[in-house]
Amino acid sequence: MSGTATAHGTGPGLRAYVEGATAVLAEAGVPSARHDAIALAACALGLPRVELVLPPPLPEGFARRYAELVERRRAREPLQHIVGHTVFRYVTLRVEPGVFVPRPETETVAQLAIDEAAAVAARGGRPLVVDLCTGTGAIAVSVDTEVPASRVVAVDLSDEAVGLARANATAVAGPDLRVVQGDVRDPALLAELDGTVDVVVSNPPYIPPHAVPLDPEVRDHDPDLALYGGGADGLDVPRGVVAAAARLLAPGGLLVMEHAEVQDVAARAAADATGAFTDVRTVPDLTGRPRTLVARRVAHVIVGDSPA
Repeated sequence: MSGTATAHGTGPGLRAYVEGATAVLAEAGVPSARHDAIALAACALGLPRVELVLPPPLPEGFARRYAELVERRRAREPLQHIVGHTVFRYVTLRVEPGVFVPRPETETVAQLAIDEAAAVAARGGRPLVVDLCTGTGAIAVSVDTEVPASRVVAVDLSDEAVGLARANATAVAGPDLRVVQGDVRDPALLAELDGTVDVVVSNPPYIPPHAVPLDPEVRDHDPDLALYGGGADGLDVPRGVVAAAARLLAPGGLLVMEHAEVQDVAARAAADATGAFTDVRTVPDLTGRPRTLVARRVAHVIVGDSPA
């Protein structure tokens, strides 16, 4: 990708640069080479997007700047880290190294939580939604913006995630979205909300220790804290989410939790074991894979001789 590009149009045009970058990225195994090449071109130009049909003039220094960005992507640095943002559902979120990058498949998890919150709002309520292991705040911000009547609390253990989620909440969501730091396995977490929450939603870490991700973007750049769920099966943190939901949810409240496609049976067993849920089921993702646990809090749970 050599050559000098100027605002007067001399040298290669944008289309030629994008085609060259696409070939470089494809050879490196980047699965979305052309999409990424175009996104990196927009980043190099300081624009939100570019159209190759009517390409903008290229400023002095574009070739060098673009080559630097393409090289970072060729080395399999996540596109989101390079451009500094990602789109999740209807919002654009800031993304930073050290915090899990939200994936498109989690949008379906968010949809289930949004639908439940919207149903509560339609009945005249102000749905209280807790997003555990929030990361960038993607699910929390989506619920807040798509169901304006909702009250959302987002939780994460990571300092970096809490800071980033707060920044995204300030930039995109309403003033009532609250981000707190805490461990989902702490039985005192959000104790003041016990028995009052309408929806608990979570995309927790759930990868087993032996299942190292194949994609370099995930393996080498997403933090271990956000990937590996703990225990031999990767379900220590997800079980903590289920236990927290059993405590936090009001009667009839809904739990929505993402998991790996091989964990559907174990996730349902974890919910059943609490005795706190009914209608425990697995919802497939858009490709038909069993990826989401959904369970409804029963009206009363008998623990020993006392109703819970």
